[in-house]
Amino acid sequence: MHSRTVFFVSDGTGITAETFGNAILAQFELVPRRVRLPFVDTVDKAHQAVRQINHTAELEGKKPIVFTTLVNMEVLKVIQDGCKGMLLDMFGTFVHPLEKELGIKSHHRVGRFSDVSRSKEYTDRIEAINFSLAHDDGQSHRDLAGADVILVGVSRSGKTPTSLYLAMQHGLKAANYPLIPEDFDRRQLPPALMEFRKKIFGLTISPERLSEIRSERRPDSRYASLENCRHEVAEAEAMMRRAGIRWLSTTTKSIEEIATTILQELQPDRLVY
Repeated sequence: MHSRTVFFVSDGTGITAETFGNAILAQFELVPRRVRLPFVDTVDKAHQAVRQINHTAELEGKKPIVFTTLVNMEVLKVIQDGCKGMLLDMFGTFVHPLEKELGIKSHHRVGRFSDVSRSKEYTDRIEAINFSLAHDDGQSHRDLAGADVILVGVSRSGKTPTSLYLAMQHGLKAANYPLIPEDFDRRQLPPALMEFRKKIFGLTISPERLSEIRSERRPDSRYASLENCRHEVAEAEAMMRRAGIRWLSTTTKSIEEIATTILQELQPDRLVY
């Protein structure tokens, strides 16, 4: 049972409001019901949002928490005047004081994705996503020289989601390759990767967690057995040590933590904007 409803209201996608709001909410022992209200970019839509928020307040008998990133002051005023929730206006809290300190006005731009057709960063991100999809799970050896990072690890250790996160969030061209029994028999990395060793980063995982994940896909198989998982993880970690590859365990880490560690190790300039 949720303890409070939280609304994320934006005249864009709402991703910024939701990301920031969730970071704040994570500091509390709270099980919220989250509702994103994107593209609230007219007064009429603002009134609709107010009705939804206030209806929730009446049903639950508690003030909803409302995070907003509204840049249209007319739309924001409707929310401020009519909303019966606890309103946290992120632009009012952060942007306006910064305008005063810096002595310049902000763009008051709706969302981070505006004018994408003219954004090199956006184009680079699309290219990185396409590259990462084409080089997922060792599908292709072509143009590995163009990769920013190559992830290796046993099957289901988190390579694909990490590759896509690096591409989508940071614009990195990330390839990933599974380490398989043939590699363990040779006691070497896949031959196609040998010349790109400086770009390689390894992912490992506890055998117990790996067995759980694999059992969801192929229950009662040798692939998912704890004995096999222990063998593969031990062989993969030994191979990484022999090759001098940097690696980390994904067992208890989020995708964001994994990606940030990789960036620190291989592409520290990507952490500077």
